Amino acid sequence: MNNQSMHQWAQDLWPMCRSLTGQGVRDTLDYLGKLIPGMRRHFVPTGYQAFDWTVPKEWTIRDAYIEDMSGNRAIDFKRNNLHVLGYSTPINAVISRHDLDKHLYTLPDQPSAIPYVTSYYSERWGFCLSEVQRAALTDDRYKVVIDSDLRDGVLDFADVILPGERKEEVLLSTYICHPSMANNELSGPVVTTALARWLASLPNRKYTYRIVFIPETIGSIIYLSQHLEAMQERTIAGYIVTCVGDERAWSFLPSRSGNTLADRAALAVLRDREHKVYSFLERGSDERQYCAPTVNLPVASIMRSKYGTFQEYHTSLDDLKFVTQNGLEESFQAYRSCIELIENNERWRATTFGEPQLGKRGLYPSLSRVGSAQDEVRTRMNFLAYCDGTNDIIAISDLIGVAPGACIELADIFHKHDLIKPVLGNPFRLHGARLDAHRIACTTEDR
Repeated sequence: MNNQSMHQWAQDLWPMCRSLTGQGVRDTLDYLGKLIPGMRRHFVPTGYQAFDWTVPKEWTIRDAYIEDMSGNRAIDFKRNNLHVLGYSTPINAVISRHDLDKHLYTLPDQPSAIPYVTSYYSERWGFCLSEVQRAALTDDRYKVVIDSDLRDGVLDFADVILPGERKEEVLLSTYICHPSMANNELSGPVVTTALARWLASLPNRKYTYRIVFIPETIGSIIYLSQHLEAMQERTIAGYIVTCVGDERAWSFLPSRSGNTLADRAALAVLRDREHKVYSFLERGSDERQYCAPTVNLPVASIMRSKYGTFQEYHTSLDDLKFVTQNGLEESFQAYRSCIELIENNERWRATTFGEPQLGKRGLYPSLSRVGSAQDEVRTRMNFLAYCDGTNDIIAISDLIGVAPGACIELADIFHKHDLIKPVLGNPFRLHGARLDAHRIACTTEDR
């Protein structure tokens, strides 16, 4: 895996016009499915009821433009798929410039940017364009065409289940419902794909991994409606992978409780990186669903520029120049470090009374003199001092100020010398609120 591969995936996926439903979503899943072994495709029909939500009609868009009376296209969907209000109803008419204005969406404070605007659950039509383009529409009349339809169809999504030695699961969730935007959309699926491929390549996994590709909001609600009981029983940590492609400062959005394994692992990994911690009150993606009170999963998010905080957000400025090869690779490595930490995050208990004699095991200098307690030796002794059966790797890392990866290495050394042993049992199982079984549509395999 390398960053050039991820950026190439983003380039290939860029032209596809994704939305909640439709061919763009299917094309995206077709592409990702060729990269990920074992991806499972799913769909639900229009009208499907998932908790409090109903799946809307499927939207198909073929063409759209604003044309002057001489046949010159001022706005053309085929040049930029952000130009059409998402889920626009069809129209083919000549209308006045005055009437057209009611259907135009711009960003006055960003005059060169095309905004991303949708209307999933209320039927209307419209065009999105820059203020510069809007000012250039000076004729009295224009022909407006949106060649689209809203019909009963399906909503597509996919998942990958990578079994581990344990049934407890780590969730990775990303969304596939935005058209041509790079950080807010494509960075998430491509980094998640890279993580899925890496996880699938591992000879051994302690935990099972549930990796989900869904339309944002309604997709996570649908997925939860089908798998809630199993996910509440098994999920020990989870992350929403989004906005992970730029090279600005790191961002962290915690789970609702803020102290889950997902939170602790993420903050341990970000400790030596410049980052900003946001409040759960500033949530805006699928953590709203996974962390809802009646769901209560331990889901957080590591991002670069958090959604809604960068000027390129939900505009045409969020392009493949904003998302870089290096940004994608750094995010992949950060999430990989989180996963490796979770995989190795045992609680350890010392096996000796008092300090063990490290010297006879080659772990302490044989010559005792002032200064012989070097930093490495002190770190080893400090690590052992907190192996009391209650502290896990993350806690010990915090207590002694040593990177989690180094603590994992120390645990491996001491375990090989039989100086510590893992505490049996999993302290991270979630005991969240559940819905009654008769209200949950679980799959056979999840039961």
